[in-house]
Amino acid sequence: METMTNSKKDHGVLYLGIDLGTSRTSVCASNGERATLSSFVGYAKDVVSRKSLGADILFGDDALAKRMSLNLYRPLSQGVIQEGADTSHGLGDKAGNLRAAADLIKEIIARAKPRKDELVYAVIGAPAEASIHNKEAILDAARGTVDSVMLCSEPFAVAYGLDMLDDVLVIDIGAGTVDLCRMHGTMPDESDQITLTCGGDFVDRAFEERLTATLEGARFSARMVKEAKERYASVADDMEPAMVTFPVNGKPTVFDVTEQLREACRLIIPPIVEGLGKLVASFDPEFQDRLKDRVLLAGGGSQIRGLDTAIEACMQDMLGRGKVQRIEEPMYGGANGALKIAHDMPAEYWEQLK
Repeated sequence: METMTNSKKDHGVLYLGIDLGTSRTSVCASNGERATLSSFVGYAKDVVSRKSLGADILFGDDALAKRMSLNLYRPLSQGVIQEGADTSHGLGDKAGNLRAAADLIKEIIARAKPRKDELVYAVIGAPAEASIHNKEAILDAARGTVDSVMLCSEPFAVAYGLDMLDDVLVIDIGAGTVDLCRMHGTMPDESDQITLTCGGDFVDRAFEERLTATLEGARFSARMVKEAKERYASVADDMEPAMVTFPVNGKPTVFDVTEQLREACRLIIPPIVEGLGKLVASFDPEFQDRLKDRVLLAGGGSQIRGLDTAIEACMQDMLGRGKVQRIEEPMYGGANGALKIAHDMPAEYWEQLK
């Protein structure tokens, strides 16, 4: 690998931090640009849809809005590129998902507005326990769009962006996964990280199951359930009433789904605290209390109202103590940290793709 001198490092290179997520993909760039979009990619089904759409491919919310005219892909499941079917969120063929992931990365980089004469160096966040195979799939998807790339765990990127690198527990709640990471002043290894599958999609499924069991005659889609969750999600006893409108025999009908939503959201708390407990228990006992008092809550799922205090309460019961801090920018926490890593890492950490 060629050596990157300081002058080359600072001239003619656009550094990107990318949070490649199941639900949303975000980028922060060294030129000051940043953007986020839903992780959906849609391809026109035929010549008629291509003419109607005025494009061969759509991304994000545009793709969702026009999904009846598209072959729709949600290429990342549980934070990694899919290889099987995902019947809830579009097509599941391996080749199609690889193509969609590559196009998604290309699109999010385009939204960072790189100049034609710039090299693009990207740090991409991946789940804490993503396998070597899945990491290779992400590298393959980035090939041809970036010049050099480095993968890092998403919770590590969050901590790095906030300069909280010593005795910290990070909880990064995404749609596909909840990633836990223990920081102790060095690069985390496998023993410092845990990936759980009780993320936002898990909450959506639990919420939908409760709605199906309790709302007789109501019709709703997975997208309608997700929108209701994102608007009202809370674990608080005194949460805002969640009033939604679903059709019954074609007639719009208002339902109070407060209890069903609160129950679904609360399901993620015990496994998160159990995971934290495993990371604490295997840490130096002299520093365990400090670790429990420095917990960062990040990711889109961190926006569930009351979740920080609910995790604290559960930590008190299960671990004896705990203090949770919610980060200020949940949608960009991972991308901000990845960009900072890109600026700081020496040349030997980068993988050349071209």
